[in-house]
Amino acid sequence: MTASDVNRPARIAAPTLHDVAREAGVSLATASRVLNGSERKVADSFRERVERAAEALGYTPNLSAQSIARGTSPVIALLVADISDPYFGLIASGVARGADERGLIVTIAVTERDPDREARILRALRGQRPQGIILAASRTGGGLDDAASAELSAFAALGGRTVTLGPGGERSIALDNRGGAERLGRAMATKGYRRAIVLGAAEGVRTSDERLAGFSAGFEGGGGSVERVYRGGFQRESGAESMAAALADGVEPGTLVFGLSDVVAVGAMTSIRDAGRTVGADIAVCGFDDVPVSRDVTPPLTTVGVPLSDLGYQAFRATVDAEWRQEDLPLEVIVRESTPGPAGVSG
Repeated sequence: MTASDVNRPARIAAPTLHDVAREAGVSLATASRVLNGSERKVADSFRERVERAAEALGYTPNLSAQSIARGTSPVIALLVADISDPYFGLIASGVARGADERGLIVTIAVTERDPDREARILRALRGQRPQGIILAASRTGGGLDDAASAELSAFAALGGRTVTLGPGGERSIALDNRGGAERLGRAMATKGYRRAIVLGAAEGVRTSDERLAGFSAGFEGGGGSVERVYRGGFQRESGAESMAAALADGVEPGTLVFGLSDVVAVGAMTSIRDAGRTVGADIAVCGFDDVPVSRDVTPPLTTVGVPLSDLGYQAFRATVDAEWRQEDLPLEVIVRESTPGPAGVSG
């Protein structure tokens, strides 16, 4: 026995449901109905006695046992690509808001956009029997990987529901990425920009492809030209690296840079400053999502406002509501100081 073993307080056995029933003076079945959420009616007097006893003893229900008994646990699983990305943080806040309303718990897993990792996570989640799974990460044009699809099919066979942001799940939440980006491109052409560089993710990633196609259609329809597209990822570092590559290739003053997300656009702004250039009048920058940092950077970032928290809330509702129907998620072009208009052109 070590000194630390001597000083460590002895572990006290957790109170059991039997202890609560004995303390309340009721049967084990009655205590279970009260504390494990049974739909069977229990007299108010018995319910109050059981709840007082549970509080006095410090009893908490065993969620694993409840999962076995009910076939599901009071959990909604949210799969995101990158927990450090504020895009996913805002979606998670909306899911958590809905879960709080229903007395459920949200568990978050990070896929890193790795199909094998996603399949492993889904397999582990299936064993925990959540009520539903929300897949928030953008997908390639081919949709779900075969292994992930097989896991979701097995989950559905157990009565679970899957919701995806974008096509692919039992239920899906549509976001007009192409339309929002097209309105942004048109607005930038109206301000007088005629040359644009686009920073996107790898070809085939649905969100990136939709936003890039929409921006190009709007910008070119307004008289502009998308001169180059650089492919990377969704991270700030990717935006910085893609912008550094663009600067090495040469960027004329008055050029507009569109990052597929605000995080990518902010990375691009860093590389522009590091190269001794100025964001705004020299090289304009715009993004997509309107995450909080877009308002805090200097100059503030022109973007497309997406109600991300509402998006997460709708995903939660789609998971738990039998008669769910999607509500509109309006996207708004927000013009800020990062796109003042080319020199000599009033915007």
